[in-house]
Amino acid sequence: MRISVLIPVFDEARSLGPLYEELVAVAAKVRLDLEFVFVDDGSRDGSHAILLQLAARDRRVKALRLRRNYGQTAALAAAIDHATGDVLVPIDADGQNDPRDIPRLVERLDEGFDVVSGWRRQRRDVLLSRRLPSWVANRLVSAWTGVRLHDHGCSLKAFRARFLRDLRLYGEMHRFLAVYAAWDGARVTELEVNHRPRVHGYSKYGIGRTARVVLDMLTFKLLCRYGTRPVHLFGGFGLLLIVAGLVIALAVAIELLIPGPFAHRGAALVLAATLACAGAIAVMLGMVAELVIRTYHEVGGRPIYELDESPGGPRPTASAARGYTRSD
Repeated sequence: MRISVLIPVFDEARSLGPLYEELVAVAAKVRLDLEFVFVDDGSRDGSHAILLQLAARDRRVKALRLRRNYGQTAALAAAIDHATGDVLVPIDADGQNDPRDIPRLVERLDEGFDVVSGWRRQRRDVLLSRRLPSWVANRLVSAWTGVRLHDHGCSLKAFRARFLRDLRLYGEMHRFLAVYAAWDGARVTELEVNHRPRVHGYSKYGIGRTARVVLDMLTFKLLCRYGTRPVHLFGGFGLLLIVAGLVIALAVAIELLIPGPFAHRGAALVLAATLACAGAIAVMLGMVAELVIRTYHEVGGRPIYELDESPGGPRPTASAARGYTRSD
């Protein structure tokens, strides 16, 4: 079994040498077939030169470089695209994740799991700017997604490669890889891992990043829930507006039967008509979006389901059923 260690890098020149030595020591100790996929995300401190030196002396090292700083999600996506392993293990380049935990994560996969997520129970970060916002974000993500993990933000995880190969990541979605996999049918567990204080450089994360993570999670939840059936989202919202307009119109009609002046009758009728028209537009938008999504799946040949691995045989390929799209 080949294991690909995925390492996004941004201005971590002083950490790369020690991290590489630790990875090599782990590989030698447990005799794992490892490859190290480093992705330089537009570093300005000479990180790429160090990576080229490592790649020149060790065939297991892949040194990729992005044209500019795209962010950790894009860097991790590049690493996934260029990894060849059966198991993918993302790890931070700052040295706070302990490479000695990699064999433990991989061993847990052998117990029948598809994803093993690291849990930094004894986290070595600042309380107010890192640990507290992370605690709040983890609770929100667990509640929204139904994937109960103590530490969604821990980069150190082990995945069976098939759950990451076809993902298209954006925003801060690298933090939700375990959620992606769980929604795709993966068996997910977590394992306590060592977390060390940062020795070199500085953290690129803070309270602002945590807020963006929460917003990305909300967007992702909506896309996953309604991405293949947008008419349910737009149509449902449109029907609510139409019903609200009808209720207001009915109230005005009842007022007509009651003697007496009503100063706001005209405004109420305008509001009712506006709500009804807006609702009808929303329903039509949902229908158009439904046609676009169905065309997208048909033309692209995207699968509507995937079969689990067959015991004793090759993994069945994903199939796309003509004329149907997946509806969760």
